[in-house]
Amino acid sequence: APAYPAPAYSAPAYKDNKYADITVTSQSDERNLDGSSQWSYAQSDYTTREESQAQKKMQGVAYDSYGKATYEDVMGNTNKGSSYWVSPEGEKFTLTWNADDAGFQPKGDHLPVAPVHEYELPVAPVHEYELPVAPVHIPFNGKGYKIY
Repeated sequence: APAYPAPAYSAPAYKDNKYADITVTSQSDERNLDGSSQWSYAQSDYTTREESQAQKKMQGVAYDSYGKATYEDVMGNTNKGSSYWVSPEGEKFTLTWNADDAGFQPKGDHLPVAPVHEYELPVAPVHEYELPVAPVHIPFNGKGYKIY
C-alpha cells in the first residue's frame, strides 16, 4: 500500500482560547437499511443538535427534450430536527425545522416574521345603466322571405 503523508493541519486557533474547554458530552448516529437515519450530539456548553431523516414517496417531475413535463412518484428525503445554543451574551436560542416536499420550514422565536398586511380590497363602483338596444332591421323582399 502506498504511504500518504499525514496532513499538516493545526488545531483551530480562537481568540483567548475560549472554546478549548468545550467537549462533546454525548453523540449518537443511527443509519437504517430503509434510508432513514437519526443522529444527535450535545456539548459541554449546552449546545445540542438532533436530526432525523426518512424516505418518502413524493411527486416528481421530469422534462423531456421538448420541455414537456412528466409527473411521477419518486422517493425523496424528508428531514426534521432541532438545535439549541446559548450566545456569548447568554441569550438562549432554539431552532426547529422540517424539510419535505413542502419546502424548508424553520421555526424559532429569534427568526424574523413578516408583517401581516391588513387592508381592504378596493371595490369597483357600480354604474346603474341600461344597455342600449340596437334597432333590428331584417330586410324582406315583399313576399315574406328574408333577403340574405
